[in-house]
Amino acid sequence: MAKWQGRSLTKSTGGRIWARRKKRKREIGSEFVEAKLGPAKRVELRGGGGKKKLRILSTDIADVMDPKTKQTKKAKILTVVDNPANPHFVRRNVLTKGAIINTELGRARVTSRPGQTGIVSAVLIEAKEEPAAGTPASQESAG
Repeated sequence: MAKWQGRSLTKSTGGRIWARRKKRKREIGSEFVEAKLGPAKRVELRGGGGKKKLRILSTDIADVMDPKTKQTKKAKILTVVDNPANPHFVRRNVLTKGAIINTELGRARVTSRPGQTGIVSAVLIEAKEEPAAGTPASQESAG
């Protein structure tokens, strides 16, 4: 069902404002689309004025920017760690702006709006520590 985003028909005092015209198609909003963690799936929608909008239904890749080196790399999303929009989104792995995700590069915060822009952009918060050259973990993988 569509959402109407026009002016309210009640005054701040509780009285009624009588409508001077009907609702317009341009005032209709759309439902929230949950961008989930999974294989990449996108939908292209037509916006106002013929503009194309990409909606992510699911994705498993994020563009992660490292603030120290100022470089952006594509990284696989492992899981959603925290989501201030709704605590239940963590369990269901729903991606929204502000969500904290675990990636191959470390923990990152989502800065884009995946349901509207069609891409997941994130900023690295904690980089994963890589084992030093002389430690046993790196020697096992090299052998």
